[in-house]
This record gives sequence, structure tokens and C-alpha cells, in this order.
Amino acid sequence: MSNAITYQKAGVNITKATQFIDHLIPLTKSTNRPGVLGSIGGFGGFFAPPKGLRNPVLVGATDGVGTKLLLAQYQNKFDTIGIDLVAMCVNDIVTCGAEPLFFLDYYATGKLGIKKSVALVKGIAKGCREARCALIGGETAEMPGLYRKDDFDLAGFSVGIVDKKKVLTGRTVTNKDLLIGIHSSGLHSNGYSLARRVFTVKELKGPWGKMLLKPTHIYVKTVLALVKASTIKAAAHITGGGFYDNIPRVLPKNKNVVIDRAAWKVPSVFSEIKERARISDRELFRTLNCGIGMVVAVSPDNEAKAHRIIKQTGHRSATIGRIVSGSGKVIIAS
Repeated sequence: MSNAITYQKAGVNITKATQFIDHLIPLTKSTNRPGVLGSIGGFGGFFAPPKGLRNPVLVGATDGVGTKLLLAQYQNKFDTIGIDLVAMCVNDIVTCGAEPLFFLDYYATGKLGIKKSVALVKGIAKGCREARCALIGGETAEMPGLYRKDDFDLAGFSVGIVDKKKVLTGRTVTNKDLLIGIHSSGLHSNGYSLARRVFTVKELKGPWGKMLLKPTHIYVKTVLALVKASTIKAAAHITGGGFYDNIPRVLPKNKNVVIDRAAWKVPSVFSEIKERARISDRELFRTLNCGIGMVVAVSPDNEAKAHRIIKQTGHRSATIGRIVSGSGKVIIAS
């Protein structure tokens, strides 16, 4: 019937969604690792866990990219935001000493565009390859009415595995242990609501926006190498809540952290945001990572070894603090 209101007329194009899946098959295959069973297209993704662990424990994490998505819109660049999505999940998993196994994504939009959507998944696949985890499935939802035409959102879900005896808990951290900070690439995926308040849309479409769109570092190879070498006692992913909220999560309650702010150079973008927003140092270090994306606790005897491993895996680091007796506080010393 010519006057019928079809699903496509209502704004959902099933044919285009099927074409989109055809583009995804080679991208998902590029992330395959031992354990992957089958391919995408079914109702669930299958993965056989690795053998050899005495008491395997699964570790799950989920996250999104927040309003950094708007930076991708302003820059009209969508092939890196998927890296952020993977990073925010696997960087959480690896703080437990767990190896990420597989990843799934949820992509919702007002109108499905093949070119833009494929670019997004290319970024997800690239992040998965870097994290050595398989992209085994996902969901794409075209929802006109809930999202405007060009609006979209991303969420990610990852599962990892670790032997129960090797879970990083921080319980062995003692006084005089040191904190090593592994450098970030920028804001990563936190603090963009603040950044968008202090930069104009014109600036976010220009060089400032390009800088702020840099993808989040993925620390999987680095932290797992440190774990394999029995070098670290705890690891904290510096995300929302910055230094003040994240580091105490992985340390004994009777310990304080003293951070030496002069131990590393805070990148200029953080200083720019602080100046424009007229915020205190405490607010800065509670909102943004200030150039440190991951913090690991080591004994003084393992300090040099840890720095060497971090460098060998492609990252830069600095010893930024120490552990003292206390009550779970973070003290940032100038």
C-alpha cells in the first residue's frame, strides 16, 4: 500500500543496518585471538576461556566516552573515538591484573550513516587489536525521536580473566612504597563537560579540538608486562575523580598517598583549562588526569625495573609519589 507507514518511513532503515553488518565482518575478524568461536551475526558472541589457570576469575567492565563524542562531531572525525571506548573498559580491567579477552559495543544513533558508523567501528577494532582482545559482537540501534539525526552514543563492555591468586588487590602495599605515573595522551575521556565550557565551539572545531580529541592510551600491554615481571603491587586507572578518588580505591585504608606535583610536567592543555575555568588545584586534580593516565605502586627495589618495562612497552613514566601511614587520603605537595 502506497500510503502505508513502513518502519523505514518511521526512520529506521533495516536494509542499511544489514549493509552495515557486512562492513563489520572484516573489522571483527581483524581482532580475532585464541578463544574466539564463530563470527558476528548470531544472537550472542562465543568465546572459550584460555586454559592453564588454576582458579580463573572473570573480570567485567563497562564504560562510555561521555561528551568527548561532541568533539568528534565538531572535528568531523570518527575513527579514533572507538579507541577511547575500548580503552576506558580495558584499562579498568587490567588494574586487577586481568587480561582482557573480548569486547562488545553498543552504538545508538538518530540516523544510521554507513561511512560514519564504519569509521566508529574501525576505531573500536583498532583499540581491540591494541588491547589484544576480540571484538565478538555488539548492537546498533537507529532511534529517531530519541536522538537527533547526527547524534549518537557509544557504550562498551569487556570481560577479562585472571588467576585468583594473582589478582592485584593492593593489600601488600606498605609504607615507603613508591607510585609511578604512566603518562596520558591528554584528557583521555574525562572532563569534557568542563573543557566544553571553557573553549568556544570555534576553538573546538580548530587546533584545540584536534588536541582534545587525541585517543586515550591503552595500558594493557604495559600493566600485564609489569604483572608478569612481579613488579607492581597495585594499579589505578586515573579517570573520573582524578587522583583524589581513584588512587585510594586500590590501596589499604590505613595508607595515605603523597604526590609530588613537581615530579612530572603537567601538559599545557590542563593549565589552560585551569586558568580559563579559574579552578583550584584540588578541583583540577579531582577532575582531570593532569598528564598521568595510570598509577602503579612498586617497592623501591623494583622502581628502576618498572620504569624500564614501561619504556619498553611504548610509554613514558615518572616516579610521582610515595605511600605513608594515614587514612586513605591523597596529598598533593607542590
